[in-house]
Amino acid sequence: MHTDLSPHLHTPYCNQLINELKKCHEEKTFLKFIGACNRFDSAVVKCLKAERIARSAANRAKAQQRQAELKRRLYQSS
Repeated sequence: MHTDLSPHLHTPYCNQLINELKKCHEEKTFLKFIGACNRFDSAVVKCLKAERIARSAANRAKAQQRQAELKRRLYQSS
């Protein structure tokens, strides 16, 4: 199961992979159950993971900046 695959949540590259996966599922309704679309699925999983890692890194950097700013304010007011 994937996360939400709405287009506004992902990069254009991931959206292209998601569309290819959906197209494969539509065209190969029964073959998808025996692995006909696995390469598209693997590509989507890798792309979504890369997006998640990038988002986490950005959030971590933002949190460190906020913590540094709070410490600076705390020591300034003392």
